[in-house]
Amino acid sequence: MRFDVFTIFPGMFTGFLTESILKRAQQAGLIEIAIHNIRDWTTDKHRAVDDTPYGGGPGMVMMAPPIVHAVESVLGQEQNSTPIIIMSPSGELFTQDIARQLACFPRLALICGRYEGIDDRVRIILRARELSIGDYVLTGGELAAAVVIDVVSRLVPGVIDPESLAEESHNSGLLEYPQYTRPPIFRGLGVPEILLSGNHAKIAEWRRMMALCRTAARRPDLLARAALTPRDHELLQRCPPDPFAHQGPVYEGDQLERPEGGEQGASR
Repeated sequence: MRFDVFTIFPGMFTGFLTESILKRAQQAGLIEIAIHNIRDWTTDKHRAVDDTPYGGGPGMVMMAPPIVHAVESVLGQEQNSTPIIIMSPSGELFTQDIARQLACFPRLALICGRYEGIDDRVRIILRARELSIGDYVLTGGELAAAVVIDVVSRLVPGVIDPESLAEESHNSGLLEYPQYTRPPIFRGLGVPEILLSGNHAKIAEWRRMMALCRTAARRPDLLARAALTPRDHELLQRCPPDPFAHQGPVYEGDQLERPEGGEQGASR
């Protein structure tokens, strides 16, 4: 999958795109990320990309011509088949469902706004979709575009282990259950004993219950939209009073030895 990013601050993406999973995905040829400086499509000696808003008001507005020419020049004949996204606090909320939709396309264009925003004729001419990553205002669309790249890239086949994706927060409509790893005891807190039992059916049920309970406590709006089974409703009745409190045993001191019971490595 290819991402084309249009910005006036291309340097903001350098570190983010050259580390961790995105770096490996690019090296493996699974994704391609191209950063385009909108100023390269200006025509005046000052390379201006903004001007004062018609109707008055504070700040500056990004002009339509450089952005439109940049996108049309880069996308060419693929413009009509490529989703064009404007990152804007006025856009619809970016969700995992939207990420899955976008991941189905071979190419995605992201336009990063600045200042007071972008001349609305850009949206109209390019038939662009406006997305927001949350109910707050950033200084520009670069960070938001980076978030979209990260979320969508993880859904490209081969970038992330499918088994890891299956149980992540939001993928099933619920928040993820709590995770634990070695050491078995830290600062007097032990791992929930069910995770050390080796009983995979009971572990799966506990994880489902904790996902349901945590979603009910923190994001009831997600729970209201989730497809719940009769067994899910039964598990919800067993929710602990505080689903975010530690659910494992508490020990005195830092006992580093493994608690008795369970199979060694059963939770791994």
